[in-house]
Amino acid sequence: MTDTIVQPADSLGPAAEEVRRRVLELIATGELRPGQKLAAERELAEEFDVSRSTLRQALTALEDIGAVRRLPGRGGGTFISPEKIDRDLSRIVGVPSLLRGQGFTAGTRLVSAAVLLADPATRVALGLNEEDHIFDVVRIRLADGQPISLEHARFPADMFPGLLERPLGSSLYELLSRHYDTFPDEALEQIEIVAATADEARILNVEIGSPLLSVTRTTMDLNGRRIEYSHDLFRGDRTRITVRTKGELPSAESMGSRGRTVEVLDV
Repeated sequence: MTDTIVQPADSLGPAAEEVRRRVLELIATGELRPGQKLAAERELAEEFDVSRSTLRQALTALEDIGAVRRLPGRGGGTFISPEKIDRDLSRIVGVPSLLRGQGFTAGTRLVSAAVLLADPATRVALGLNEEDHIFDVVRIRLADGQPISLEHARFPADMFPGLLERPLGSSLYELLSRHYDTFPDEALEQIEIVAATADEARILNVEIGSPLLSVTRTTMDLNGRRIEYSHDLFRGDRTRITVRTKGELPSAESMGSRGRTVEVLDV
């Protein structure tokens, strides 16, 4: 799976641009693999037959478009950026299934699971009363062992008795279908970009202030019942959003409403 990399404006010199182009070609052909660490700057400069200052310009341009990551420290260096997870909003699927379908090894760390009174936002989203309880589940999702998202899901407690006593490390959608004969049918999702707080940055292994994809979702089942209200934070550097849309063929009525041909007769 190779990401399409947007070319930057022509702001580099010819030598730096050539290095940038060659690195992108090596990524596209698979000679440079996601997560691979590049050689030291001195060795790279010799390999590409450029000065170290020219090499740094090329690496900066590659970092700006997300092709490489440069990490400081003794264990740092320049790394080919990991592959992105494709978050397809056109279908409702649990994160483990999403990851497995794209060749990643899915993992989960359970942060907390509790029975709580529904807070105001959850009551509105799920249509609950003040005295109603919810199951509140917070988990970290992993792709190939690395954190990819922080997930906070709430479910009506009366609808799914004993939910927290079941294994919570896999897809909750699969769990609901298997044990409660409940299948997600429709979801309303709102997406925005937010900056990672100190706690979120620590959990997701990113810098404070890094962009995160914030996804707030209300899910309905086949009977139109609201079964889930959740808030997920996905790493912006590891996630790509895909939306599939399909146009409608115009009907005769709609085509006719766009305009008419009028014949004017001489009298």
